Amino acid sequence: MLGIVADDFTGGLMIAGYIEGAGIACPVLFDKSELNAIEPAGVVVVATRTRLIPAAEAVAEVDDIAGRLDAAGCDKVAYKVCASFDSTDDGNIGPVADLLARRYGQSPLLLSAGFPRFGSTVHQGYLFYRNRLVSESIKRFDPLTPMTDPDLVRVLSRQTSAKVGLLPHAVLHAGYDAAQAAIGALSGDGVDYIMVDCSDDSDARLSARLAAPMRTTVGSDAHIIAVAQAVAEKSAAGATPVPAHADGPAAVLVGSVGPVAMAQLGAFAARYPVLTLDLLDERPEEAIIDEALRWAGTHMGDAPFAVTTADETEAVERAQKAHGTLQAARKAERLLAGIARGVVDRGVRRLVVAGGETSGSVVEALGVRRVRALPESELGTGFCIVETPLHLSLFLKPGKLGADDVLLRAVDAMHA
Repeated sequence: MLGIVADDFTGGLMIAGYIEGAGIACPVLFDKSELNAIEPAGVVVVATRTRLIPAAEAVAEVDDIAGRLDAAGCDKVAYKVCASFDSTDDGNIGPVADLLARRYGQSPLLLSAGFPRFGSTVHQGYLFYRNRLVSESIKRFDPLTPMTDPDLVRVLSRQTSAKVGLLPHAVLHAGYDAAQAAIGALSGDGVDYIMVDCSDDSDARLSARLAAPMRTTVGSDAHIIAVAQAVAEKSAAGATPVPAHADGPAAVLVGSVGPVAMAQLGAFAARYPVLTLDLLDERPEEAIIDEALRWAGTHMGDAPFAVTTADETEAVERAQKAHGTLQAARKAERLLAGIARGVVDRGVRRLVVAGGETSGSVVEALGVRRVRALPESELGTGFCIVETPLHLSLFLKPGKLGADDVLLRAVDAMHA
């Protein structure tokens, strides 16, 4: 049994969709207490919000969940991070890696970033996003985790006192035996953590094979999905049917910022109404939410509507300057979470949410504890079904992914 701890909600849901597509049930738990009643299965995902909380809190949270996964019978625990290794010099990937290496006596510990099918790759230890060094991509403008250094060995070394080495593509390309020999040599040189290249899917498959006998590993989507597929092949647990989509009004909430989010909102606004909230609005947050819900009430029906805190770059920068970068993001999340709770109370049953942290806030506000992810579709992954406390269809989307029309197509796809 494999237990996966995801550092955000959308990432956890995404990999669960791929695992479900491989033919094995993979429940996604948004509440770790659900582990107390989990049925033994091949793979389980516990989605957290550890990417951006203080490092000490992230470590404590993962340690608690790892203990619960151990008690549930997991013989392997993996920590799933963002494909572009989103983090700061304070963490949280390095501190969590330190915890897992210490907890499971794992030396060396293998780590991997990247997701080639979405244009995120690692070659010679350098991270590329959409065929550009991450430091030259839109990821360098991320408001909370700007990725300005493409050298992942160097990035990780700033987050941990452990010695970090590299297993490059050329060695992986030479095959399993060559890679094992390189791992042995690095370990002999005192390397504690080994960053494994992910130039293509074959690198990801080999990294999973190398991690197979290890008690724990850290990686992004491609690596963790490959690890899960290997576990699934050996598991007797089969897939059980995923519940049908819910029926009812639809709404879209967008908390992500940047050119991708703005293009997706533009395509949606060409057909349906969109309300943009001003983060510089000085009224109490409850008043802003109440006004937004009154607006939503006039549009709720057969056609979807959207509420967003995203805006043009200048407006976002003004809000960040006024509130601070993290506090501006947290205000946006609180507003959209309150609106999500309000529209669901008023009858919305299909909800599209863009942004990993926004998705986490919305799921928590709705009291969603556990979902089943739908297998990959033409829109990728991110669709899931909530059965309790209400029957809801959700599409939780990472902010930087998807075509311009993804919000429109997601709403259309969620029909009973």
